[in-house]
Amino acid sequence: MLEDSLKYVIICIDDDPLILKLLSFQLNKVIEHETTIVECFLDPMEVIENIDSLISNGLEVLLLLVDYQMPNINGAELIRNIKQKYPELKCIMLSGQANNIIVNELTNDHLIEKFISKPWEEENLISEVNKIMGK
Repeated sequence: MLEDSLKYVIICIDDDPLILKLLSFQLNKVIEHETTIVECFLDPMEVIENIDSLISNGLEVLLLLVDYQMPNINGAELIRNIKQKYPELKCIMLSGQANNIIVNELTNDHLIEKFISKPWEEENLISEVNKIMGK
């Protein structure tokens, strides 16, 4: 059962557990812990299975941080899949593997707000997350 004060979730998807730990650590420095949680997924298919549950439990998804190169489904396909059901969700692609064609397609189709190349600077990541969240 989720705490009553929790209202928001930021979802991070990457098949590298170290990247997820770093993202979680960096995001947890700036989020409001009373109202917001960071959920991390190694398997993109688990996100598809769990996003409905998070939303049905009353959480608003503030942002998806999505890697490109992952098993079973790449980040672009994952974003397209999730945006079909939740077109208002905001997404940042975080990758060292995505090519310019894919990034441009996602940007032109208004599926991502930003592309950040790995490795990233923490200040840049936090600045972009804050912009998207209206801070």
